[in-house]
Order: sequence, then C-alpha cells, then structure tokens
Amino acid sequence: MLARAMSSLRLSSGTRTDSSSMEVNAPSRRCTSSFVCPVDAIVAILLHMCGRFARRSTQEVLANWFGVELEDMPWFAPSYNVAPQSTQPVVRLNRDTGRPEFVLMRWGLVPFWAKDAKFGYSTINARSEEAAGKPVYREALKKRRCLIPADAFYEWQRLDAKTKQPYAIALKSGEPYVMAGLWESWQPKDGAPLETFTVMTTDPNQLMEQIHYRMPVILEVKDYARWLEPGDASKPPIDLLRPYPAEKMEAWPVSERVGNVRNNEPELLQAIADI
Repeated sequence: MLARAMSSLRLSSGTRTDSSSMEVNAPSRRCTSSFVCPVDAIVAILLHMCGRFARRSTQEVLANWFGVELEDMPWFAPSYNVAPQSTQPVVRLNRDTGRPEFVLMRWGLVPFWAKDAKFGYSTINARSEEAAGKPVYREALKKRRCLIPADAFYEWQRLDAKTKQPYAIALKSGEPYVMAGLWESWQPKDGAPLETFTVMTTDPNQLMEQIHYRMPVILEVKDYARWLEPGDASKPPIDLLRPYPAEKMEAWPVSERVGNVRNNEPELLQAIADI
C-alpha cells in the first residue's frame, strides 16, 4: 500500500547473482556507456550519462507498492532494458483526486514550449543541482514531479581506452525503488498531447563512484509523498535530490548484451559469473 510505502559493488561487499544523460550542458568526454540511444549517433556521443534501467516488478507488485487499484493501471510488461525514447510507466498525483496514478510517458522530457518532440532526445536526465535554474526543467520541478519505478539501473565502468564493463545497480533488499523524475505535457499542432519525463541525477555515492561519476536520484520510501505533493511551488523539495545511501545498494557486472536495446530478457540482470 502507498500508505505503508510513504510512512556493493560485488568486488567490495555484494553477493547478488540475479536480480542520464544528455543534460543540457556542454558535451562531456566522460560518457562511459557503450550503447547507442535510439537517436542519431551524434546525439549519443554528446551524452553525459547514457540512461538505461530495468523494471522487472509486475503490475501486481507495483499496484500493491503504491496502493493503486490494478484495474486503474494502464497495461505494461516488465522490461529489462529500458532505453530513452521508449514509453514507460511513471507515478504522479491525479489532478482531480490528488491520489497516485500510473501514467505511460515517453522518456525524454519535451517542455510545453518546445517547437517539436525531438527536443526530448537531449533531456533524458536533469542534473539536480542545475534543474531549478534551467528553463527546460524549472517549471516541472515546481509543479510536475513524478516517480519512475525501477528494480535496477545500468551503468558502464571504463576499464581502459577500449573497454567498458556494464554493471547493474539495485537495492540489497531486492525491492523495487523509484527514481525521482519530472514530467511535462507537450501539444503538437495536430494530434494528442505527448507526455514525457526525465530522470533526475546527482553525485555518486561511495558505491557508484567506483563505476561512474553520476547516478540517478533514488528516493527513500518515506519521501515518495513529499516529492509528489505540490507544496509551495517556490520551494520545491530539492533537499531530497541527494545520493542514495551506498550501504543499502549493491552492484554486479552483467553481460555486454545489455548494450544492445534489442535485447530485453531477464538474463540481462544476471551476474556474468553466473551466466
């Protein structure tokens, strides 16, 4: 129930065997991901942190986790290799009831003032320390916050000039978690409105800094409600945009197959030692 929900690196401590971004800034040369987003190659080169995550929890599990009626949820299946520009379930507050609801949105935020939907190619992640000052994220941070359910996210560790090792990062408890997100609705000249989201990122914790220099903002269960609630628009809860405690997380190396968006099977979350 939502009422309940709201009230290691393997080489260091983990034992797990199974189980963002092109931010609007200057291009970085530190991108450690080997996958190519479903946009052109030039955009992929510019990415600060290439986004990819897995959501293996079923609709039944997530309905119970958030206290939402299963029949009120849009249909979606587990996905083990979620990539930018795909449509994914997010949780926000219903405008009329004020209660949490699941909505399907496209990954890559398109602000209401954008000229076209391609804007979303460049906004899969938002740097938490800069979002309040950037026009593309500023209003969404004040009024349109959401939760993105996940069970793990992937990141690539650079081993040398030519080699990158993908890792899956999850909670030691094995429970699902949520990444803090923002959402927007964009109206094309013709057709239905397009709803999109972005994942907030922050500095790495002690676990993640061994793999990458950024990580998604993962919220504590007790902070779900505060992140979603409108509150004072002039004072969004930016204090929640911090690294998740490293001692509650673990990471393990996975197959390079995760680098191909066409691969989407449970085995992607297996540790390579167990494949």
